[in-house]
Amino acid sequence: MTKTSLDLAGKQVTRAALFGLVSVALYFLLYLFEDSILEFTSQGGWYFIAPVAVAFLFSFIHGNFTAHFWEVLGIKAKK
Repeated sequence: MTKTSLDLAGKQVTRAALFGLVSVALYFLLYLFEDSILEFTSQGGWYFIAPVAVAFLFSFIHGNFTAHFWEVLGIKAKK
């Protein structure tokens, strides 16, 4: 491998690791503050937006982790 392809591979591994760590941290925080989050979101009114926003955040972070993970392994979608 050339130096540039090694640099690219290193960046991909770093991105996958970063998104993976953030994903694990989010799941840990959700588990840790489960009661507080349930209490906050059960107040009614516009508080229903909080779980939707959390779901979008989880989807974005975990989706990026998964994409970078498969890219590091060299597996690409069929076009």
